[in-house]
Amino acid sequence: MTEIEKILKDFCAKFNQDIQNYFVNIDELQHRAAQAMKYSLMNGGKRLRPFLLCETAALFGVSYQTAFPVAASLEMLHTYSLIHDDLPAMDNDDMRRGKPTCHKAYDEATAILAGDGLLTYAFQILNQAPIPADKKVQLTLKLAQAAGAFNGMIAGQILDLYIDSQQNFSSPEAIIKHTEELKTGCLLSYPCMAGALLGNATAEQTEKLRKFSRNIGIAFQITDDILDVEGDEKLVGKTLNKDKKQQKVNFVSIYGIEKAKNMATSLITEAEMLITDFGPKANSLILLSRYILTRNY
Repeated sequence: MTEIEKILKDFCAKFNQDIQNYFVNIDELQHRAAQAMKYSLMNGGKRLRPFLLCETAALFGVSYQTAFPVAASLEMLHTYSLIHDDLPAMDNDDMRRGKPTCHKAYDEATAILAGDGLLTYAFQILNQAPIPADKKVQLTLKLAQAAGAFNGMIAGQILDLYIDSQQNFSSPEAIIKHTEELKTGCLLSYPCMAGALLGNATAEQTEKLRKFSRNIGIAFQITDDILDVEGDEKLVGKTLNKDKKQQKVNFVSIYGIEKAKNMATSLITEAEMLITDFGPKANSLILLSRYILTRNY
């Protein structure tokens, strides 16, 4: 186990224990929806987004306890997006993280409601967080924008669903980068922006973290596309080669495996340079960025 894998494992153990506290004293009439919400939320996620948020906040001396509810709300929103993304009307996946997807473990109606439940619960938790009211307002707005239909995650999902390699584009590279920026990038940029906001970062520091998050977001999507071709299905935990079968445009289909790998490496090298000014406090973020290149799931 590498150093970053140990750090992530320890973080996940603590985060998973803490986030379950949001699912106590559930009324029996609401039990099925809450059970499905918890099932998907605790279904073995890497917790990269909450880790990124807490580590970014820590650059400015913000404690895990302060950052946790903000990170928890983000992970709930992210999990909602995965539940809905797996539905038959969208990616139609039977497996997520090596386990049955929510609509397979329960049923389609329950999965839709579980996703809706996590989305709304995310904003409830964020607005109950013990942080200054003005920061809650800003965080709520930023999270809504990152997840939304106007230059947010939902906009990216629409592009991903309705653009395929059989269509003719003036610039397929621009299309795939824009899709990634919205679908994947927005929820990887938000934790860095949220951590910077919690820590009262300067405009210069915030901009460096924004660029850092964009680089690792693109690299993360590139490695996802590579894993869809080269990954071990048991480790990845979901059906592979789906993009090719569905004739989807992605980084591998445009650039090929080797060029895509080189692009990801260059992005991570640049990302590390962007945060060197933060000194030793940024070590975990640097290790995380390198892990994105070598992850096998």
